[in-house]
Amino acid sequence: MCGITGWSSFHQDLRRQAPVIEAMTATMALRGPDAGGVWLTRHAALGHRRLSVIDIEGGAQPMADRPDHPQVVLTYSGEVYNHHHLRTELAGRGHRFTTRSDTEVVLRAYLEWGDGMVDRLEGMYAFAVWDERRRGQERLLLVRDRLGVKPLYWTPVDGGLAFGSEPKALFAHPEVIPTVDADGLRHAYGLLFDTGPTVWAGVREVAPGGMLVLDRAGVRERCYWELTARPHTDGLAATRERVAELVGGAARAQTEADVPLCSLLSGGLDSTVVTALVADELRLRQGPDTRLRSYAVDYSDQAERFTGDVLRTGHDTPFAIEAGAHIGTEHSTVILDPRALLDPEHRRAVVVARDSPIGVGDMDTSLYLLFGEIRRHSTVALSGEAADEVFGGYPWFHRPEALAAPTFPWLLVTGDEAAMPIHPDLAAALRIGEFHEDTYRTALAAVPHLPDETPAEHRLREVQHFSLTRWLRQLLHRKDRLSMAQGLEVRVPYCDHRLVEYAFNTPWVMKSHDGREKSLLRDAGHGLAPDSVLWRPKNHYPATHHAAYNAGLQALARAALDAPYVRDIADEAVVKATLDTPADQLQWGHRLRLERVVDLALWLDHHRPVLAV
Repeated sequence: MCGITGWSSFHQDLRRQAPVIEAMTATMALRGPDAGGVWLTRHAALGHRRLSVIDIEGGAQPMADRPDHPQVVLTYSGEVYNHHHLRTELAGRGHRFTTRSDTEVVLRAYLEWGDGMVDRLEGMYAFAVWDERRRGQERLLLVRDRLGVKPLYWTPVDGGLAFGSEPKALFAHPEVIPTVDADGLRHAYGLLFDTGPTVWAGVREVAPGGMLVLDRAGVRERCYWELTARPHTDGLAATRERVAELVGGAARAQTEADVPLCSLLSGGLDSTVVTALVADELRLRQGPDTRLRSYAVDYSDQAERFTGDVLRTGHDTPFAIEAGAHIGTEHSTVILDPRALLDPEHRRAVVVARDSPIGVGDMDTSLYLLFGEIRRHSTVALSGEAADEVFGGYPWFHRPEALAAPTFPWLLVTGDEAAMPIHPDLAAALRIGEFHEDTYRTALAAVPHLPDETPAEHRLREVQHFSLTRWLRQLLHRKDRLSMAQGLEVRVPYCDHRLVEYAFNTPWVMKSHDGREKSLLRDAGHGLAPDSVLWRPKNHYPATHHAAYNAGLQALARAALDAPYVRDIADEAVVKATLDTPADQLQWGHRLRLERVVDLALWLDHHRPVLAV
C-alpha cells in the first residue's frame, strides 16, 4: 500500500518542475513511510511514497518499462491478489521480470494488454500510467479498483490535470487552491456519499470501477465495471456452497505479505469468519503452531458503563476474546482511555487524514489510535468491512418502515439529531432537502433490475445498490485514511468483486433463509466461529459512554464556536442547546452533532480553504 501523486501538462516542460512534484509527493509520506521517488519527463511528473509489503527490495517506484530512456512509467498503490497467475501468463508471452512485486506485474500487464488489462486485475488498487511510446500521442491513464477501496482524486490544471491518493497532494500544486463552495458543502453535509464530486471545488474522485485518460484531446472517463442484474440459477444448497467458496477464496488470497500480518477481530460474525479463514491459511502455509495476531478496541469504562443505543446492542470485548480463543489467535484488546479521545493532537491528525470535516468523532479518533497500536507489531491487517452491505446485515434491509421510506435508509437511522446543524442562512442556500430528493431520483435510476422481480425483490435490490455504491464508500474512505495515516495497510476480503456480484444477484429469500440477517455468511461461518458469535445481533463500531468524555466534548464544541467562520456554517443556537444538556444525559446523536462542530473548526484551521459560498 502506498501513496501516489502526479501531474501532466501539455502546455509546459515539467522537467523543470521537480520541486513541485517533490512537494506533492511529500504530502503522502504517512501513506508510504518506507521509501519515496519521483520521475519527470517533458509532459508528466509522477511521485510515489511506498509502504513496503511485497518484495521489500525490488518494488521501488515510480517503475519504468526499461532502465534507459523509459517510455511507460507506473505509480501504483494497492495490492493485486492474482499477480502470481498474471505473472505466469505474461512470462509465457515473453515478458521478463526483474522483481517479485505485483507492481511490475501491473506494468507489464499494461504493456501487453493496454487499457484492457483492468479486466484481469483482482484486488484493491489505484494507479497512474504515463505512456509516451508514440510521439504526439502521449497519454496519462488513471485507474481505480472496482469497489473503490483505494482512493484516487484529480483536478484540472493548465494543459492537463493533477492527481493524488488524497486531496492534500493536489493542494501542494501551485495552481490548486483549496476552495469550498455551496456544492461542496451540500455534498459534505448531505451525507449521500456521491462518488465524483467532493467537498473541494474542482476536485473529483475517479469513480470506483472507473478509468480516466488524459491526452492532447482532453480528458475522457469511462466505467470498466459496475453492478449488473443477472438471473440467479443456483438452488439454496449450491448458493451456500458457492458463497463459502467465494468468501474463503477471497480471504486466503489476501494473506500474502513479506511483513507481519494480523486481523481485526471485533467479536462480530464478519470479522470472526475472516480471522478464522486467515488463521487456517497461515497454519497451512507456515505450520500448525502458527498463531495469527488479532486485535479489538475497547474503552476503559465500557464494561461498567455500556449503554445500548440505536447502533449498538452489546459489549464487544467478551465476544472478541471468545472468538480469538476459539480460532487460536494471539488476541489483544487495545484499551483506550475515553479522555485520550479529546486530545487536540489526535483529533487534528484524524481531520488532516480525512481532508474533510465529516466524520464520526470519537469513533474516528479511537480507530486511528487502534491502528497506531497495531502498527507497532504489524504492517498489514485484514478487516470484515463490507459484509453488511454484501449480505444484508443492516436493520434497514429488514424493517418495513425503512424499506417503505422514499429516501436513503441511513438517513432514517439517527434522524436530524445527528446531522450537522447548519446556519439558517446557509441552509436556505444549500437546500439540502431538495438535494436529497434529486440525488435519490438519480440513484434509483442507476439501479439495474430484472424484468420479473417481485415488488419486494425490486425494493431490496435498490436498497442494496444504495448500500454498496454509496454507504460502503464512506466506510472504505474512513478505513483507508485512518489506517494509512498510521502506515498500516488494511485489506477487505468481502470487497472481492466476484463475491459482491454473486451476492447482489442472490434472491433475498436465500439471504435470510434462517429468519435472520446475513444467513449465507452465517452458513459459511459454521465451524469457524463459536455459536455465540454466529447468532449474535448486528453491532456497530463501539463508542465511549463516559460522562467525562461528553463534558470534554462540550468544552471543545464551545471553543469551536469561537473559531473563524464556524458560526457562518454552524447553527449557533442549536449547538448551544446541545451544550446545555447535562453531560451524563447527552445522547449519541446529539453528541455526534457536537463532534461535527469540533471537526469543522479543526478542518477550517488546518486547510484554510477559500469559502466561496
